[in-house]
Amino acid sequence: MAGVDEAGRGPLAGPVVAAAVVLDQGGSLAGQVADSKQLSARQRADLFSAIMGKARAVGIGIVGPSDIDRLNILQATMLAMKRAIDDLSLPPTRILVDGNRCPETSIESEAVIGGDKVVPAISAASIIAKVTRDEMMLKLHASYPQYGFDSHKGYPTKQHKEALSEFGATPEHRRSFAPVKAVLADISEFSRG
Repeated sequence: MAGVDEAGRGPLAGPVVAAAVVLDQGGSLAGQVADSKQLSARQRADLFSAIMGKARAVGIGIVGPSDIDRLNILQATMLAMKRAIDDLSLPPTRILVDGNRCPETSIESEAVIGGDKVVPAISAASIIAKVTRDEMMLKLHASYPQYGFDSHKGYPTKQHKEALSEFGATPEHRRSFAPVKAVLADISEFSRG
């Protein structure tokens, strides 16, 4: 059985990242993992290493901003999940997905609302997805330090919206998301006037 979860549906910039994790039956990690949102960055990093070292298989799927804009965030999330499942070195016979929808796959799958809190493999996938995405956002911060991606990871904080207004959108911004779309419309209006 593989647990599947994603990170990065709500941000204005960066990719959506999904992970699929197959743990050992009655595995050594079962009591340690928790929903990534309930953990500190340090705890997530420690558990990331433990999961990568002890899981039977880990798959990661990434969908970037231009594809998010083309598909919409829900379809991009489903695609990231499918890519994560396809990336597993050990094909699962069953998939449990955090949330209320499953990606299209020939493998038996079930959506589990709140699954990241109750299914260890989904919790593990939550941690892998979050840490992977956060590391990607730190790399973006190195390229675009004025946006503060190292602190808000692309989410629509006051700091991020102010940077968007001041500096405009980067190629890593999701142009279909309302705050980014509004800034681009303002810039377009200004250049016409």
